Amino acid sequence: MTITVGIITISDRAAAGEYDDLGGPAVKEAAEKRGWTVAAEAILADELPRIQETIRAFAAQGCGLILTTGGTGIAARDVTPEAIRGIMRVELPGFGEAMRMESLKITPNAILSRSLAAVVERSLVIALPGKPSGAVECLHIVAGAVPHAVKLAQRVPTSC
Repeated sequence: MTITVGIITISDRAAAGEYDDLGGPAVKEAAEKRGWTVAAEAILADELPRIQETIRAFAAQGCGLILTTGGTGIAARDVTPEAIRGIMRVELPGFGEAMRMESLKITPNAILSRSLAAVVERSLVIALPGKPSGAVECLHIVAGAVPHAVKLAQRVPTSC
């Protein structure tokens, strides 16, 4: 199964050009190592409507998997989970639970993460941490379930 991926880095400072985006490229490399095709990329400020617009645009472009990095902490401008929840069809709590449980073995700060996964339109959206190593580790934790989840998310509902 070919998985087409969109990657969204969510960071005020990276979007303003104050520092280089490291999270997006790290996630892209990890996705490509799995044989997934990265078809779309964006760097956005932590702005809920813009995050939602970009997720919807990537879904409309045919990205079956949309990976976000950043905005999953507890700072005032960390709004990625709220953006996704505002447009999702269904949340997949097991993704966030698994990412936090395994990440706790690496850092006690993992308990502060609000990473999650959900289905938006016909795309699986996974909100990863902003730290590049954390984003790649969390993607690795859930990657085994991604192909099946993408396949299920892309099914067109049948009428009764």
